[in-house]
Amino acid sequence: MTNLDACEPCLPPPPPSVVNDGHLATGRYAGRIAHIDWSGLRAAQQRSALWRRCHHKRWQYVGLAAEHWFIGLAIVDLGWAISAFVYVFDRQRRQVVLDWSQDGLPGLSGWVRDQPVQGGEARFRGLGAELCIRPVAPEVASDALAVRVVAGGLCLQVELDLSHAPPFLLAVGPVQGGLGHATQKSPGLPATGWFELQGQRHVLQGQRHVLQGATGSLDSSNGLLARETAWRWASAHDGRLGFNLQQGYFGNQENVLWLDGALLPLGAATFVFDPARPLAPWHIHTDDGMLDLRFRPEGARQARRDVWIAASDYIQPVGTFHGWVRAAPGGPTLPVEGLLGVTEDHRSRW
Repeated sequence: MTNLDACEPCLPPPPPSVVNDGHLATGRYAGRIAHIDWSGLRAAQQRSALWRRCHHKRWQYVGLAAEHWFIGLAIVDLGWAISAFVYVFDRQRRQVVLDWSQDGLPGLSGWVRDQPVQGGEARFRGLGAELCIRPVAPEVASDALAVRVVAGGLCLQVELDLSHAPPFLLAVGPVQGGLGHATQKSPGLPATGWFELQGQRHVLQGQRHVLQGATGSLDSSNGLLARETAWRWASAHDGRLGFNLQQGYFGNQENVLWLDGALLPLGAATFVFDPARPLAPWHIHTDDGMLDLRFRPEGARQARRDVWIAASDYIQPVGTFHGWVRAAPGGPTLPVEGLLGVTEDHRSRW
């Protein structure tokens, strides 16, 4: 597709810490960071321990895309509670065939560690359920992640291969109404394993550079966020191309394109869609002219909850992206056709 050199990332390597001399190490970086620690942030030191506990949010999200399936799962540490969900979208039936979620107490029901990828772990244990995202062999620094789920009638065992992955994105910066945020986003990762649902076993087989193979992607986020937080998000990957886009509380900090092994920064993203008709087509583009896509939803997971102290209004359509991207502003357009992924419209009071 392009002549980009996969060994020449277009972003600098990550800093040793998300805090530099008491301030945010704001920027976009190509690579993984070992640990996210906000204790040295001067602005956080001026807040109470209770404020830091209630505003510190961590989550691990995994998206698994295959020819006939999309599976999304997450473990979310809210500071004062922990939550988990998993859903399975059947592309042939164009519907969500499993939608499970559960809440618990942090520490007792689970946790999300401050190591976003390497050496970290996210785990949830609930009534008849267990979700775990962890290194396959943490004692030997294995470069693969194991994803295990038993919940709501689903049994899933998948490994994500990080060994030859293009650079991860690390984005660090200020957020609207909060103190700071850091997120580690992955490119498309070969996903191998299986899941069982409704008495049937389905095999996922991912191979590097195979466009139709099963692909996983990670979103490892950690921040001191505002009580009211809203965002729009889009993500899709195959063996050669992928992107992550966000419009909302984090600005354009996490907007990037993966293309033939290179990680390329993108400008601000605009999401054009009808919130009253989220399954109608979406138009998403960036202001630097490097990405222009139409999203065709096939179905969606959605939830609306309000329990007084917390609320969430959320929809995540699953579908395909069509349009074009560029490796550089003003460069030739590279077609995107039928790339499986998700969009999201999310508002939280947490």
